[in-house]
Amino acid sequence: MTTKSPSGRKLFGLTAVLLAFALVAAACGNDDDSEGGIADCEVNETDGDLNIFNWAEYIDEEQQLTAFEEQFGVDVTMDVYDSNEAMQPIVAAGNSGYDLIVPSDYMVAILIAGETIQPLNKDAIPNIVNISDDFRGLIYDPAGDYSVPYQWGTTGIAVDTAALGTDFPRTWGLIFDPALADAHSGSISLLNDPRETIGAALKYLGYSLNSTDENALQQAADLVASSRGRLAAFNTDSADELLTTGETVIAHGYSGDMFTQFLETENPSRYVYFVPDEGGTRWIDNMAIPFDAGSPCTAHTFINWLLTPEQGAALSNWNYYSTPNEAAFSGLDEDLQAFLSTPGVAPVDNVEEIVDTGDYEVNFTDAFIEAKG
Repeated sequence: MTTKSPSGRKLFGLTAVLLAFALVAAACGNDDDSEGGIADCEVNETDGDLNIFNWAEYIDEEQQLTAFEEQFGVDVTMDVYDSNEAMQPIVAAGNSGYDLIVPSDYMVAILIAGETIQPLNKDAIPNIVNISDDFRGLIYDPAGDYSVPYQWGTTGIAVDTAALGTDFPRTWGLIFDPALADAHSGSISLLNDPRETIGAALKYLGYSLNSTDENALQQAADLVASSRGRLAAFNTDSADELLTTGETVIAHGYSGDMFTQFLETENPSRYVYFVPDEGGTRWIDNMAIPFDAGSPCTAHTFINWLLTPEQGAALSNWNYYSTPNEAAFSGLDEDLQAFLSTPGVAPVDNVEEIVDTGDYEVNFTDAFIEAKG
């Protein structure tokens, strides 16, 4: 994605097979240090400066972080990472020095299992009530005991209406069905990502994108392989730019990437992004506190502060990603609010989160390699 380094989601499929090895090496590092309890913090209490480990370009350091410093009389420093897999072993090993991290959905489950993050003191985060019901009961942290949603987005299709017109079916068939896709052969791109691209094929075929059924996986791989001749590229980093420069007219990509790129064109309305009717991916990034955070109360206070309507809106208005903060929605910029309100852009009833399937991850990677030829 353009404003936030997207590599965490984009590298998921390519690095997942390495994650098991990282977990073996790192997940045990906290056994002796973790107290395993809930931090004893009051609302707005600080217990030291705040050290954040976050994605690049994901919060306005000059405005928002400075505002937090001034309001609570602490210093805030932030380091960045480009993938969940780069962050995880650093924090799990202990003594990272970080008080707050921003892991993606599937990684939260891994961090909980490894006792890498501590349970939250929800009494110190009263603004958690602002989280929309759509972001409660999440599969990776069902009770919300360890994490609070930060920002979210979807993965779907973007099209150039100059080529497709406005009356086109909202289906993955634009890529996978020869009857729909052949007319645009050579001008279509798929993400270069095993879980996202195999997942798109699985959704088109009526399966869960997390299916571990061998027959379903083979069908999906065959479908991607059969579409290969119609593709301009398997491309993740430039999928949005290929679309707006005219090299493609149909692009598999991320909501935030596409919207930001649309706004950089002379006629943003020329382009349409949507999650196909068969469904797609919803990714959610979250705030969590490492097991050995030096300033856990300051971290709780920061989470609570960011969940205010004003700060939640400021966050999205800066990075142009969707907010799970229902109270912040009315404060979003008009163009962002219009985009998020467009049917199909941010659905909640036909999307799934990518979940870690453990040892099965290598099968997704192998299937994708086979499909790419």
